[in-house]
Amino acid sequence: MNGDLEQTLYSMGKSLAWSVVAAVSFAFAMGLSIKVFDWMSKDINEWEEIKKGNIGVALIFVAMILSVGLVLYKVI
Repeated sequence: MNGDLEQTLYSMGKSLAWSVVAAVSFAFAMGLSIKVFDWMSKDINEWEEIKKGNIGVALIFVAMILSVGLVLYKVI
């Protein structure tokens, strides 16, 4: 009985650790992808355009975030 509890706790801890690794990896990759996108489009200040209410720029950011998220989901 005690061995089952230890194995269950070990599995739960391992799952929690992988969840933390996935969250940190996702946050790092998302930040990096946004920085690269900003670097590649030097002529446009995306954040200022979003503040002005430019829906097109906001949709491009949403599409980029979703695509990076889907790729990371499959990798992690």
